[in-house]
Amino acid sequence: MKKRFSEEQIVKILQEAQIADTQREIIRKYNISEQTFYKWKRTYGGMSVSEVKRLKELEKENAKLKKLLAEQMLVNEALKEITEKKW
Repeated sequence: MKKRFSEEQIVKILQEAQIADTQREIIRKYNISEQTFYKWKRTYGGMSVSEVKRLKELEKENAKLKKLLAEQMLVNEALKEITEKKW
């Protein structure tokens, strides 16, 4: 599923909502639902654009490390099976 707004855009929208008179104006302006707005607010509220970029980098790094760990665990399991067999 393709996102209409990037994380950076979402943060800018939320910052604009803090300045605006009502949140409903922002919701109408960007054609988003109230649920989406409040979900964004819960997730990205109070963050700056640089913090969102850093969060994105950390999530990518975490996914990479999880993949490496899973691969290493498979290798270890295979080595255990090989050593346990009686030739």
